[in-house]
Amino acid sequence: MPVSGTSAPHTFAAIVSALRAAGCVFAEDEAGLLIREAPGPAALADWVGRRTSGEPLEYILGWAGFDGNRIALEPGVFVPRRRTQLLVDEAVGLLQCGRFPAPRIVVDLCCGSGAVGAAIARRVPGAELHAADVDPEAAKCARRNVGPVGGRVYEGDLFAALPPGLQGRVRVLAVNAPYVPTDAIRTMPPEARHYESRIALDGGADGLHFHRRVATGARDWLSSEGHLLIETSEQQAEGTASVVAAAGLAVRTVRSDELDGTVVIGAAVVGSAQATAVPNSPVHSAHP
Repeated sequence: MPVSGTSAPHTFAAIVSALRAAGCVFAEDEAGLLIREAPGPAALADWVGRRTSGEPLEYILGWAGFDGNRIALEPGVFVPRRRTQLLVDEAVGLLQCGRFPAPRIVVDLCCGSGAVGAAIARRVPGAELHAADVDPEAAKCARRNVGPVGGRVYEGDLFAALPPGLQGRVRVLAVNAPYVPTDAIRTMPPEARHYESRIALDGGADGLHFHRRVATGARDWLSSEGHLLIETSEQQAEGTASVVAAAGLAVRTVRSDELDGTVVIGAAVVGSAQATAVPNSPVHSAHP
């Protein structure tokens, strides 16, 4: 049936056909979103044209769905991936374990849109959230998502962006730093390599450049019960775990096949329940 207020070329079926021809795997779902969200026929026609030319749907809509909420997005800012849900789930689990007193300070480092930090803050009332990114556009975008949940956003290079008063007090340091090896960026989907900022993707020659930098500085910022959580790939998990172990943290690795997500967790205190895993331990399945 024709969409209300549109001409025949903008029927649901026609839009689905155009999206399929452009290679959109979830053409029906995307067509429904474009139709519902477009403010009018002219905008819908423009949006369909932008999507079939390869622009990410999230930039067209101005938001991405993540952890059951809408995350505001601006062009070039890293689009939250479904696999990053595992990073949020693990962080929330650590904060809700009930073994540690307040304050529950959370840092979302390399925050991009602030999706991770905002999701954690929504699910853990009372958490004190701080987020940081080196990209001015990302920090600007993050303020739109982190501000409403009571968090603060800083612009700068990793730990240099954070208030010195947080040193030694961070309960959860959640990190989704770039981990795509430089030479592998050319193999990424066009939506990512052509539209997302290079600074949000490039993890250096082996993809572990930022993991090394984060792990090296983490112990100065973690509380005695704190944890460092780093999203990585299944292929790079052993390398990330080695980096975190070399920084003096006890390591475990969590894997969710359902989400296709992998998170390396480093505990500040050897001997605690979270810190007894052997560094570079095997990847375990999680079913959030």
